Amino acid sequence: MNSLNTAAIYLLQTLGNLYLLVVLLRFLLQLVRADFYNPISQFIVRATKPLLMPLRRIIPGYGGLDFASLVLALVIQLVLMVLIIVLMGYALPNIVLLVAWSAIGILALFAKIFFFVLIISVILSWVAQGSYNPAVLLINQLCEPLLAPIRRILPALGGLDLSPIFAFIAIRLFDMLVIANLAAVASMPRGLTLAL
Repeated sequence: MNSLNTAAIYLLQTLGNLYLLVVLLRFLLQLVRADFYNPISQFIVRATKPLLMPLRRIIPGYGGLDFASLVLALVIQLVLMVLIIVLMGYALPNIVLLVAWSAIGILALFAKIFFFVLIISVILSWVAQGSYNPAVLLINQLCEPLLAPIRRILPALGGLDLSPIFAFIAIRLFDMLVIANLAAVASMPRGLTLAL
């Protein structure tokens, strides 16, 4: 693999994964019923609208789930993987395997999104507690469905919220037990999982 291919793979991974992140955030923001009028939500809607609107005509949402966003994310992940495999100089596997790898990649990205949103939430709880910044409000809206069930189980510790610690443990266990095992069962190449 020459340096031009390496640069192309880097560019594809960076730009493709950024857009994939925006598409998955669109799905998550609708799932948690985040504030639609938040400026960050508006940016995400505008960024995904050109590719999402044609899909919405074919794939309807149901029960607050935006299936068109998930299908778009799967297609983007599939295209990225195909391009990366071709640039690496490998033969393409069958389409079923590629779709399985793409679904595993989407699951891994969901886990990463929640992991980093939780980290940001914990840091913001120390430095910007009670802030009304649009980013802070959106991060809290994304974290709440993950933390609320844990808070119901854990007893209150006088203002100390330990629910993020247990959420981190749950995310890491999901990554180790589910995503890693699915990648192994689907024979996903190690270099490709690092690309996610």
